[in-house]
Amino acid sequence: MTRNIKRGFTLVEILIVVIILGILAAIVIPQFTNASEDARRSSMTSQLQTLRSQIELFKLQHKDNLPGVTAGAFSEAEFWRHLTTKTDMYGAANPAAADAVGPYLQNKSANNLVLDVDSTKVVPSATDPATGLPTVAAAAGQGYLYDWETTGKIWAVEKNKNGVYQVFAE
Repeated sequence: MTRNIKRGFTLVEILIVVIILGILAAIVIPQFTNASEDARRSSMTSQLQTLRSQIELFKLQHKDNLPGVTAGAFSEAEFWRHLTTKTDMYGAANPAAADAVGPYLQNKSANNLVLDVDSTKVVPSATDPATGLPTVAAAAGQGYLYDWETTGKIWAVEKNKNGVYQVFAE
């Protein structure tokens, strides 16, 4: 007499495997979420270093004038024009001039930490003497804060987990 033995997994064994996979997924998925946030912050740090170095280069090649400053006033449109086109030593768009320099950037740099606003917006900022950072009130809904009056330093704005805009301190 031959006996038919059926082999396979029982329902209990399958449920145990599904529960174990669920636990592993619950542990791993938050790790990926943090990794993407860390990547965005790292990218922003690199982008700020590039912006700052290009602002310094512009300043050196334009007789200590900062990009975006014309006749003692700041203009966001001029800021990006100065950094993305060739200009003469006075900041005028004059690519045919023998002393034309630039462009310093290929295009406007978007801030990937605040995607719900115009992330290329650059607004003037006054720094807080205690921290050396721009005032937090100025950060709301902006891409970048720029101290065009004194240091020429630029900061990014970020939106924290509570939805509050703050200065990205890298």
